[in-house]
Amino acid sequence: MVGIKPLAIRCIPLAAVLAQSWPAQAQCRLCEQPTGGRPIAGEIDDIQVQIETNLEFDRLVILGPGSGAATMRPDGSSGAEGSVGAVGPRARVGTVLVHGQPNRPISVEIPRHIELYSLGGGRMVLEDVTTDLPGSPHLDAAGNLSFRFGGRLTLSGDADGQYRADLPITVEYQ
Repeated sequence: MVGIKPLAIRCIPLAAVLAQSWPAQAQCRLCEQPTGGRPIAGEIDDIQVQIETNLEFDRLVILGPGSGAATMRPDGSSGAEGSVGAVGPRARVGTVLVHGQPNRPISVEIPRHIELYSLGGGRMVLEDVTTDLPGSPHLDAAGNLSFRFGGRLTLSGDADGQYRADLPITVEYQ
């Protein structure tokens, strides 16, 4: 028995952390005496995180009942094991673009494990989320850094449906 099961993972950065290298100078709405002044231009250290492509497993060919897994690696290669016979040809890794102050070291946090749910109540697990980030990531001279990520999607039993989840990505200056 061969079945084709559509799957999708939509990754959205839930947190792009703003680094603050200056003392807090924003006006506190709860303070009795408001502080005046704004940070000097150039002191604001916003980091922008943009998802260029979502992690997408496309369609999985399920060979029969039982557990299995599909893997998408940051280099774009894929694999299947157990009851998963193959990963669809349109599967792709997630790509993230970070923009901030040039030549600054950053830290990137991505959970290694998240749960995905379908509208029908099904559940899958994306685990072993990995990236192609270097050991000590830095923004380049233009203030940019691009990286790719993938993971291992595990399923068991009847996994028919479209599955979605949010993958929080936190980026901050070191």
